[in-house]
Amino acid sequence: MARAVTTQRKTINTLVAWIIGLLIFFPILWTVLTSFKTEAQAINDPPLFLFFDWTLENYSIVQERSDYMRFLWNSVIIAGGSTVLGIIIAVPAAWSMAFVPSKRTKDILLWMLSTKMLPAVGVLYPIYLLFIQFGLLDTRIGLTVVLMLINLPIIVWMLYTYFKEIPGEILEAARMDGASLREEILYVLTPMAIPGIASTVLLNIILAWNEAFWTLNLTAAQAAPLTAFIASYSSPEGLFYAKLSAASTMAIAPILILGWFSQKQLVRGLTFGAVK
Repeated sequence: MARAVTTQRKTINTLVAWIIGLLIFFPILWTVLTSFKTEAQAINDPPLFLFFDWTLENYSIVQERSDYMRFLWNSVIIAGGSTVLGIIIAVPAAWSMAFVPSKRTKDILLWMLSTKMLPAVGVLYPIYLLFIQFGLLDTRIGLTVVLMLINLPIIVWMLYTYFKEIPGEILEAARMDGASLREEILYVLTPMAIPGIASTVLLNIILAWNEAFWTLNLTAAQAAPLTAFIASYSSPEGLFYAKLSAASTMAIAPILILGWFSQKQLVRGLTFGAVK
């Protein structure tokens, strides 16, 4: 009897998980399907799901109208650069908080996380003025620094969680063997924390890739990433849903592929320490 109840519960949980997963995935599927429709089919009422005249015209128009590779390259540089810079800063910070904590360590961590609750528009004006002052407006360097700073609290928190799982005795043994602080972090701590660092890197790349608020407000043409590429298909004349869907599909395809192949690492990074 108990086994039957357990099996039924597992079946219900699996069914609920599939329903939630399909609901989350449906907007992406609908965007991809719409990208293969004509503009008339895209606004058809009732909506057309699978039975319509499939076309690649939208993708041809998008590529002719916009330099997709330039936007893609900007996204790669900005997302990759902000991630690398964030890891370089976050590893020593997380190490000090995990292995040399002070009375205020938890307060500092909470304060860092609280900055993520600040509305971005509240600090847009001063940052915009700073960008103008230092000539960083519409530059990859400026956007890379901003995205690194807004994601740094999450990077530090994740690395701190991973580092706390590493026995401090191992690092003490390395010090007794004569390892310097740099050698301790580079040759002892980092190799042991590679799974955690990889998860953090992947999550930060996704966050930076999908960032729209700062990219739309701090870039114009030269440093515009794929989020600006998508926004360019919203015009005063109205929304061209089929072309907008094609642009969106081209923008999210690289990060979807990356997320698909690294989903195990992402899940592990997001749920690590959740059972404590």
